[in-house]
Amino acid sequence: MVIETGVFTDEEVGVAMELIDIVLGEEGPKDYRIVCAADDQDQPLGYICYGPIPMTMGAFDLYWIVIDPGVQGRKIGSKLLDYLEEEVRGLKGRMILADTSSIPSYEKAQQFYLKKGFQEVARISDYYWEGNDRITYCKKLEVRGWRQ
Repeated sequence: MVIETGVFTDEEVGVAMELIDIVLGEEGPKDYRIVCAADDQDQPLGYICYGPIPMTMGAFDLYWIVIDPGVQGRKIGSKLLDYLEEEVRGLKGRMILADTSSIPSYEKAQQFYLKKGFQEVARISDYYWEGNDRITYCKKLEVRGWRQ
């Protein structure tokens, strides 16, 4: 699915697969969590990979959100993100951060985050390579009972 999107580089695909292996493995800490959306025949439609950010109180990283190209546009990404927001709230999380690229093939991702209430909070020019900025989006969540 990661390869079929046609968006990710070979190196990015390798990282995505490595995180999946970490989550599915039995050894080591579970810093990453993966939630998969599936159809009624248990075929995967998309997934998110996320986790708490070390040394923060209530901040979470959204590492990956990948939707099968054959079902894009059916709100699966929105449903996965809605799930993530509820999960983070349940864990007393107060914000979700997501990084993406500034190149044209990531424009859908950029628009998705903005549409879902994220705000661009940082941009590092030429981060990935010259002409390819790292963009960080943040969505702050209202959480009852959270205190600093």
